[in-house]
Amino acid sequence: MTQSKRGPRPTSRKAARGSFRIIAGAWRGRRLDFPALPGVRPTGDRVRETLFNWLQPVIQGARCLDLYAGSGALGLEALSRGAAEVLFVDREPTLTRAIEGHLEMLQAVGGECRCQDAGRFLEGQGRGFDLAFLDPPFGSADWPVLCEQLHSGGWLVAGARVYLEDAAGVGEPALPPGWALLRSAKAGNVGYHLASPPQPAGREGEE
Repeated sequence: MTQSKRGPRPTSRKAARGSFRIIAGAWRGRRLDFPALPGVRPTGDRVRETLFNWLQPVIQGARCLDLYAGSGALGLEALSRGAAEVLFVDREPTLTRAIEGHLEMLQAVGGECRCQDAGRFLEGQGRGFDLAFLDPPFGSADWPVLCEQLHSGGWLVAGARVYLEDAAGVGEPALPPGWALLRSAKAGNVGYHLASPPQPAGREGEE
């Protein structure tokens, strides 16, 4: 039996795509596609629903950082629900281009993309955010170091909230001294948490 020779792979084949649905707000029900790169997994509907219930008192008008943006699901959900600003940061240009396309299609105001490694980004000039979404590849985050970079680098305003997502088996994230774990839950293989950095002196106990 003769073996057939394999020629070059066709270049016209479309890249694999994934999709997610915006749950609520101005773009409720919109389904958006993204490049299905290895390790890119949009935060699921159930987790996003719970997270944004937690954030409901503070999301309107919030300035948000979507670090490790991936598909952009968290930041786009935030904009849909009334966030004033979302900065999407991811090192993969195909992902940031896809997010820029979604922002243009949705005629979104307040969305900005930065194609940069997260660690390198945090070495830059801090810019205060009310909310930070941290959803790196499972098992890759050094949470104490990452949280301290956000706090000491001037990326968080007083009273900010930080969302952390990891594999459920990891358990509650280790946080730097002075940080508070406000909420923690699991859904399937996902563990997700809401934390806050230390309050400035004189603000302890304030509402």
